[in-house]
Amino acid sequence: MSHEALAEFVEAKAKEFDIPGVAVGVWVDGREIFACHGVTSVDNPLPVDQDTLFVLGSVTKTYTAAAIMRLVEMGRVELEAPVRRYVPELRLPDQDAAAQITILHLLNHTAGLDTRMVADTGEGDDALAGEVAKMADVPLAGPVGGRASYSQLGYNLLGRVIENVTGQTYEAAIAALLFEPLGLADSVFTAGQAITRRFAVGHNLSEGTLGTVRTWKDTRGNHPGGGLVSSAADQLRWARFHLGGGDLARRMQEPTVELHGSTLGDAIGIAWFLRDVDGVRTVGHGGSSNGQFADLLLVPERDFAVVAMSNAGPDNGLAFNQAVVRWALETYLGVVERDSEPIPYDPQRAREIAGHYENEFMTLIIDTDGETLTVECRIKPEIRAASEAELPADLPPAGLGLLPGTGDEYIVTGGGLVGQRGFLTRDTDGAIIGADLAGRLFNRV
Repeated sequence: MSHEALAEFVEAKAKEFDIPGVAVGVWVDGREIFACHGVTSVDNPLPVDQDTLFVLGSVTKTYTAAAIMRLVEMGRVELEAPVRRYVPELRLPDQDAAAQITILHLLNHTAGLDTRMVADTGEGDDALAGEVAKMADVPLAGPVGGRASYSQLGYNLLGRVIENVTGQTYEAAIAALLFEPLGLADSVFTAGQAITRRFAVGHNLSEGTLGTVRTWKDTRGNHPGGGLVSSAADQLRWARFHLGGGDLARRMQEPTVELHGSTLGDAIGIAWFLRDVDGVRTVGHGGSSNGQFADLLLVPERDFAVVAMSNAGPDNGLAFNQAVVRWALETYLGVVERDSEPIPYDPQRAREIAGHYENEFMTLIIDTDGETLTVECRIKPEIRAASEAELPADLPPAGLGLLPGTGDEYIVTGGGLVGQRGFLTRDTDGAIIGADLAGRLFNRV
């Protein structure tokens, strides 16, 4: 398949979703193909190319996990060891739970830790230490070793493990363990490092107009869970490392915990989400930041990878990346991803499900107008008020449909989360007590 076909698709989709700048890379048939379109910023535009830096958000977690696995290979960390062996200062509201959490629990999101917290612990070398100290006030979202629930906190804690074991800052350790050996010259963490390169700025939609965001990326305390800034070219180098078949890469792609009713995948490996698409196993991770989005997907059995990065939100970038990944799978591999078809609207079920669900950071609102179901995701107002930094935009209401079977699984049918799946949780009496979306647990209010 020619570079021209990819370039035409990328340009058309970027215009369709009104995205200022995008960068896409594909590794197929032993060669790299790139297609970029648009500009880094609507205020100070520079053309986007394969070396333009984008904020990767949670794709960073694959780096944090790989660094931990490097330390495992060196005999300096054990997966089944309690986290307190490496972070003895860890305190949680439940001290028994704090003693039980292992490194593997953090890596596969089964530690029971909440999604994240908004706490700016500064830009100094003690930022992660400060983040861990504040965890003493964050209640658990579930039991240790229970169901998987996506957690930024868990990966920030892994960053502190890396610091304590190596004696370096998280950023310096990642550079030494990964960037330098793999030749990732355009992967950085700080604005000071990025400012000498071409980098993308996020954009969010406000009153029908896309505007540049004023908070470029998250705080330093959130670097292990989502602070990496990198290029499409470096992301294909990262993908090729994980496609190379080494022991570290293979271990990260082995299932460690099953997922139920989740778009993220059928299982979690070490950081990676594992999902079967049209009979083919895929390995991937996505990420979002303030007006920027990234997706990296590998198909190891076909020696294939695709990366898509975009700089507009709240819906635009997510939809663009999803469209690119699906097109690449079908065009280059003949692998077709098909969404499940929801069942017809049921008024009684809709009334049962409608309500507010929340975790420490966000509120999920499921509503009905008597004819359709919708879902809306908001960052809590008190979180916004407490944050000194600009936070990502809320996701507006979008269609929601129940899926066949028990009727407790659902799929988003519109907006930026289109295609995302989730499920409802019930107590022993059958009452709905929670909802899961994109791997995150929300308790019913």
